[in-house]
Amino acid sequence: MDVKTLWYVAKRLLLAAVTVLAVITLTFFAARAVPGNPFLREGKALSPEALAALEEKYGLDKPLGQQYLIYLKNIVTRFDFGTSLEQEERPVTTIIADGLQHSARLGLVAAVIAVTVGILLGAVAALDRGGVWDRLIMVTTTAFVSLPAFVTGSVLLLFLSERWRWFPAHGETWQGQVLPVITLALYPLATIARLTRSSMLDVLGQDYIRTARAKGVSKPKILFGHALKNALLPVITYLGPMLAYIITGSLVVERIFNLKGIGVEFVSSITARDYPLIMGTTTVLAMLVVLMTLVSDILYRVIDPRISLK
Repeated sequence: MDVKTLWYVAKRLLLAAVTVLAVITLTFFAARAVPGNPFLREGKALSPEALAALEEKYGLDKPLGQQYLIYLKNIVTRFDFGTSLEQEERPVTTIIADGLQHSARLGLVAAVIAVTVGILLGAVAALDRGGVWDRLIMVTTTAFVSLPAFVTGSVLLLFLSERWRWFPAHGETWQGQVLPVITLALYPLATIARLTRSSMLDVLGQDYIRTARAKGVSKPKILFGHALKNALLPVITYLGPMLAYIITGSLVVERIFNLKGIGVEFVSSITARDYPLIMGTTTVLAMLVVLMTLVSDILYRVIDPRISLK
């Protein structure tokens, strides 16, 4: 990396730290502003003495400002989000790591499929503009973008699992993970295909492409050496947030296919008022989004050195 790129990365990392700090602060005070007590949920009855002992144990008896400073110090010095109030004192970092292990495995496979197939379909549609393949790809991708995940997941589960018995509904084997991966990949795949097609059509109409054709440059070299490379910039913009979302899993997909990922843990923590787990999962997701966005911006410069990072 040159000096300008290093300086840009340093500034972005500083901005990322400020962004994550803001997320931690907002999440902390928003979670504590919800009425009720996490130890007095439905079906539980505690004596005042037992309630006071639990609050003292988890530091909830201290002033709110002091709780915030202690929590922030633990994150900065030890990356410690505390222990879960619901899951028998399991460390939040352990819960998040276990959830991400399942979600990230499926998410990474789905992301690779979405990017590879999406770019390929978008390029084919652009080259066959107005043709049969273009219309077929656009109709299909429009349907996938329009349908929510619970619809596509339910349809795949109904036909490919329940009726035709091609794949199990869930499981630890690769066969049981095919349907969740497809469900996770369909929406970003369709979005990437449409972005690639639109960008490719714009690039193919540029003067330097016409000049290359006039000079007799081969069609594959024009497509892969010039057009597709420059057409990927809008796709890279989308990849950052998409990767953060898809790696951390989807609550809907995890519910449909009975998966125990980070999305299910996050929603369960909200319903249980599990403050440490709520704040831990929110903070980790914010870190992933910021990191992936930074990587996307740096890839801009790698793909097109003419872009200035400021």
